[in-house]
Parts: sequence; C-alpha cells; structure tokens
Amino acid sequence: MRRLLGVVLVASLLWAGWWAFGAWGARTAFAGWFEARRSAGWVADYADLSVAGFPNRFDITLTQPRLADPATGWAWEAPFFQVLALSYQPNHVIAVWPPDHALAAPDAKLRILSAKMQASLVLRAGPSLELDRMTMVADTLTLRAESGEEVSMTAFRSAVDRQDEGPARYRFGISTQDLSLPPGLRRLVGAADSLPQRFSALSVDLVAAFDKPWDRSAVEQARPQPVLIDLSLAQAKWGDLDIAMAGKVTVDAEGRPEGRITIKAQNWQQMLAMAETSGALAPRVADQAEGVLGMLARASGNPNSLDLPLDFARGLVFVGPIPVGPAPVIRLR
Repeated sequence: MRRLLGVVLVASLLWAGWWAFGAWGARTAFAGWFEARRSAGWVADYADLSVAGFPNRFDITLTQPRLADPATGWAWEAPFFQVLALSYQPNHVIAVWPPDHALAAPDAKLRILSAKMQASLVLRAGPSLELDRMTMVADTLTLRAESGEEVSMTAFRSAVDRQDEGPARYRFGISTQDLSLPPGLRRLVGAADSLPQRFSALSVDLVAAFDKPWDRSAVEQARPQPVLIDLSLAQAKWGDLDIAMAGKVTVDAEGRPEGRITIKAQNWQQMLAMAETSGALAPRVADQAEGVLGMLARASGNPNSLDLPLDFARGLVFVGPIPVGPAPVIRLR
C-alpha cells in the first residue's frame, strides 16, 4: 500500500509539473503573439492574461483584448475572450466569445450580440497551426450597425472541413434560422412590404480551394485567396421567393471568376421587380430582361420558374452569348 501511495504521489507531482509547464507555455505563446503583432505595426493589447483549468484543461482568458491591423482596416475588441483546451489534446481548442463585442471592417463597424457564440477548432500539429476542421455556433445572434439597424437570426451554424484532394482545399457549410433584415437593408434590395420579416431558409454548401492553407499566417500576414469555388448548393427562401444556385468557377490572380453558375428561381418576376425598385436595374433594362426571361421560363414549361445558366468569362457575366454586366471580383481582404 505504501508503495502504491508513493507511485500515485510521484505521478501526481509529474502531472502537476506537466500542467504548470503547459500553462507557462500557453501564457508565453499568447503574450509573444501579441508582442509580435505590435512589432508588425498592429494595435494589439489586453488588460490581463490568465491560465486556469488544473488538472485536465488549459483555460486561457484574455481580459479586454484589442486588435487592429492598419494594413487591412480590420479591428476587433471585446471585454474578454477565452481559449479552452484539454491538457492532453492541446491541438483541439474551444474558442468562446463574450455576449457583446465589436468588429470593424474597412467599410462597416458592427456590434456582435449573442446568447452564445463558440467555435471548436482542430489544428494540425506544427508551428503554423494549420486548420483541419472547425464548427461554429451562435444563438440569438444580432449584428448591429452604427446606424442602429440590425441583422438578426435565432441561430447561426457553420462548419469547415479540410479536404484530402489538395493542400488548401476546404468544404464550407453555413446555415441560419429566422434571418431578419432591417428596414434600410430591405429597402436597399427592393423588398416588397408583402415579404415576411424573416427568411424561412438560408444555407450554403461549397468546396473552395485557396492559394495557401488557412493557418496562423492568414491572420498575421495575408488572407488566403480562392482559386476554385465548387458550389454544391446555395439556397434562400423568403416568403414566396425561392432561389437556388449551383456551379463551379475558377478564380484568377485578380479575383475574376471563370465558369458557370446556374440559378433556379421561383417567382422570378418578383425578384426582377425588386432589382428594379432597388435601382440595380434601370426600368428599360428590366423590361427587356422580363421579356427575355419570360420566354426562357415559358420554354421550360413553368412561367413562374426560371432555370438560368450564368457564364463568367473575361471579367463579364453572360446569359448565353449576351454580356449582362461585370463579374464580381472575389478577393478576401
């Protein structure tokens, strides 16, 4: 019995030493990362950095963290931020955001409010901390602009899973529940008053390949840029409106897509009216488009349903051989 107690005591002391060493390493790594960002010209500070969770976890808490990258215009600050990891599996971490934090992009400033906002990340072994897979959940999520207008949803879910087909190829899944747009944004898209307050469905499922993997350099240096987007399905249902998209495009170094995306739309006439109301289409162009699209819809057998392939080439969008406008530039800042 005495020998067994001795073994238990020695094992406990060794485990306590391991935990203390790991906690010191985590604290040093976080402090060093913030110092490196300051050396790179960022605003990067916090009021306090603590590590708890003995004996089986490393619970890192940053109090009042603040980050701002002047090169890109992105900034973020929060009352606290937590990274939780099992001491025997440090490459699998849980990130926890506070109920209220602020994010600034080059053209917008948002307050992010939620009842719960967490992410589970599994990172590949190595100093680059390359992403292997991630899931993120947010409940009762609200994005509030400086004007006071809010985009809200009862739930947000997303998942990223690295694919084996290439070194920087990932599958993305995103869904929301009860997405609601503010009055200003409804006016911007030309939404009729008859449309309900909330979307009944909004989801995206795609595979994207990038010019480099998503790892720590994506934050510290530059975002990976997409070179291929394979869209299995993007779907939105809003009242009587139902639109779905699928297809594949490649993306060149300037962010110009080439390929085909097929759009399937129910009650497309109302969508066209929204585009005209919002100013995206001039009345004359809208009238011409309604005639052409009506002919295509009738040819399919259902005048209210449209199945329309859009081709992207030479920086333009084509319907058949006819260019209808410039293609969007796909770049991550």
